[in-house]
Amino acid sequence: MKFTSTDKAPAALGPYSQAVSVNGLLFTSGQIALDPATGAIVGEGDVVAQAEQVCKNLGAVLEANGVTYTDVVKTTCFLADMGDFAVFNEVYGKYFTGKPARSCVAVKTLPKNVLCEVEVIAELK
Repeated sequence: MKFTSTDKAPAALGPYSQAVSVNGLLFTSGQIALDPATGAIVGEGDVVAQAEQVCKNLGAVLEANGVTYTDVVKTTCFLADMGDFAVFNEVYGKYFTGKPARSCVAVKTLPKNVLCEVEVIAELK
C-alpha cells in the first residue's frame, strides 16, 4: 500500500491521505476547491470555478501517481445543490473525456461549505 502526498494538491484537512494505491488501483480522497498554495477556497459561490479547481486538484493527485484522467474508472461527485448539475457536468466533461463510471449525489453540506467535491478510482499503469 502506498500513500500519496503532493504539494500540488491541497493537504488533507484531517487524518487521511490525498490518495492510497493498492492492488493496481488508486483511490483518491475527495477533493474540494482549495488552492494548494494557500488553502483558501477558490471561486466562493461559483460552482464552475470550484469544479475547475476540484478537477485541477484531482489532476495533481493523479499525476503524482503517474496516471491521468483517462485512467480513471469511477468517480463519485457530491453537489451541494442538484440545480448545479448541468453546469458541473460541463466542467467535468472537459476533464473526464474517457467517460468513467460515475455516481453524482446532492448532499446537505460539504467541507468548508464548498459547492462540489469529487473522488476517483483510477487504474495504475
